Amino acid sequence: VQLVESGGGLVQPGGSLRLSCTASARTFRTSAMGWFRQAPGSSREFVAAINSGGVSTYYADSVKGRFTISRNNIRNTVYLYLQMNNLKPEDTALYYCASQYTFGPSLADVGSWGQGTQVTVSS
Repeated sequence: VQLVESGGGLVQPGGSLRLSCTASARTFRTSAMGWFRQAPGSSREFVAAINSGGVSTYYADSVKGRFTISRNNIRNTVYLYLQMNNLKPEDTALYYCASQYTFGPSLADVGSWGQGTQVTVSS
């Protein structure tokens, strides 16, 4: 069971980044997947989720209209993405991809976590 994120970095306010996550296990194909983030001194919070078929999505209010979650299921691997536009300093955090037992925003429904990728929004 392995989830590996990439694509983080330093970007100026108003800029864009695309995060990627490779989830290598057959079970992930039938799992909802999500992105979460944790800023220094703060609790981990929900960002976005997508159901197993990639048809339904759900976003935190703070990112709605700016972030887009998507996925491709190819053989035994899920490729999960988070397109982040119009980034703000308050988006600075360590971003994690995760598999979920149930589609939605709850951290309690997370099955597996990636190791995280850092996103820093600063001028």
